[in-house]
This record gives sequence, C-alpha cells and structure tokens, in this order.
Amino acid sequence: MATPTKGKAPAPKASTKARRRTTTPKKKQQEKVVREVRNMPVWVRNLLALCIVLVFSAGFYYFFIRPYAYRWKPCYGLKGYGVCMPCDYEVHGIDISHYQGGIDWRQLAQTHAGEFPIRFIFMKATEGGDHRDDTFRQHFDSAYKYNFIRGAYHFFRPHTDARKQADFFIRNVKLLPGDLPPVLDVEDRGKRSKEEFQQAVKTWLDDVEAHYGVKPILYTSYKFKMRHLDNPVFDAYPYWIAHYYVDSVRYKGRWHFWQHTDVGTVPGVEEEVDLDVFNGTLEQLDSLRLR
Repeated sequence: MATPTKGKAPAPKASTKARRRTTTPKKKQQEKVVREVRNMPVWVRNLLALCIVLVFSAGFYYFFIRPYAYRWKPCYGLKGYGVCMPCDYEVHGIDISHYQGGIDWRQLAQTHAGEFPIRFIFMKATEGGDHRDDTFRQHFDSAYKYNFIRGAYHFFRPHTDARKQADFFIRNVKLLPGDLPPVLDVEDRGKRSKEEFQQAVKTWLDDVEAHYGVKPILYTSYKFKMRHLDNPVFDAYPYWIAHYYVDSVRYKGRWHFWQHTDVGTVPGVEEEVDLDVFNGTLEQLDSLRLR
C-alpha cells in the first residue's frame, strides 16, 4: 500500500459546480424545440403527428407494398401453380438453378398432362468467367430424359471480360438439335459507361452466335432494357422479358418469352420457381429450336 507523502496537504476536491458540464448550443436548440412543441395547441400537435404517420405510411406502401400488390389482387382468370396465370398463352415453362433445391423430375413430368403443361425449362449454366451452376449438368440431362424442351442461360457479370464469359459458357454447354438457343441473362450494368456495357454485351452475343450458329436469347427486365440496352441492335435478338405481378406485358416492342412471376409452386420443385410463358404456339416455339 502506498504511504501518503508527509508535509503535503491533500488536493482539494473539485466543486460540484465545477464538475457540471456546460450546456452545448446543440442541446439548447433541442430543448428549445421541445418547449415549442409542448407549447403548441393540442390540435396542431395532433395534426403534425397525423401528417408524419401519413408520410411514413405512403413511403412504406410505395417501396414495400406497391411492387407486390399484384399478389393480392383478385384472380379473374385461371389459377395455377399458386398464382393467377396470364390469359391467352398456351405454352408454359419454368426456369431453374441451384436455388430451387432438389427436383423430382418424374413428378415434374406429370405436369405434361395438367391444365398448364410445362413444356420448356431454362437452366442456369454459368456465371461470369469461372462459375458453373452445380446443378446444371444433372438438370440439363434430366430435362432431356423427361421430354422437356430445354435451354441454358449465362448470368452476365459486367466487370468480367465478355469474351472470357462467352468462352466459359461455350466450354460448359453442349447444345443438341431440339434445344432452345443459348440465353444471356443481363441484370447489372456495374460502373461501366453505357457504351462500354453495350459493347461488352454485344461481344458475348456475337461470340456465342458464331459458335452455335443461332442468335442467342436476351433476358432482362423491360425497365433495364429501356434504360441500358436501348440500342436498336439488341432488338434483333429474341427477347425474354422479366416483368412480375402485372396482368399483361407493358413493353411495346417484340418479345418471345415472359417471366411473369418468381413465386410459382410447381409439383416436383422443392422451392418457389419462376414461371414463364411463350408468346406464340407450340409450333412457333419449335421453330426457335436448334436444327
């Protein structure tokens, strides 16, 4: 234990007043606001509170409810796979990847005899320049075995060299006569300029077309296409439009496939799945297939 030094008086304690913190200008301003609010008439405070509630409610509806409001609309047509199916389309399909988990292909094939037969299936094959979907090979072979019209798609990464991505897809996807054309899934522009981005997308499309001898299908949402792929050169490719929770396609241009929901429940598929329709007859879909 330390011994006190002799001959020295202990230092005086700081007074309570000295220890008090001075009120900052910011705190003074906050206290002033609180006093002003308290001094408001009751009806003014109630009106202000109501306005705040209305603003937050409107914001919540706009950003979180409105985009999905279609899910809760009454279905005036026919319902299938847990959703209201688009009217006037006779050719239905799905698209899958490892996100769908396990698939019972025998059970899925039974939809051929259902009210909305699943005719075609697109499967994720590759992404970027070095990633292959773990389930692709098994899915692709099973789709052929169970008599589905099959297709394969590549998820485009804007900052990976487009030629490298095209080569990676080509090395991993062996298409046969009867398969659908290869698909480029474009959802992100990254930080590239529009011109650089469009050139990269066009490079992938050109390289893949040169290899397979058929124009690839371009997949993207209608808003993304109008903002980032608005060059008329992209209108030459079959278009697969992603447009959820609406009664009809709002895109005014030509399109071939419509991905109309991402919450379908299909027999044999473990998780919710994207549902698609083809804009035409089964014979017209056959005309797109590789020869």
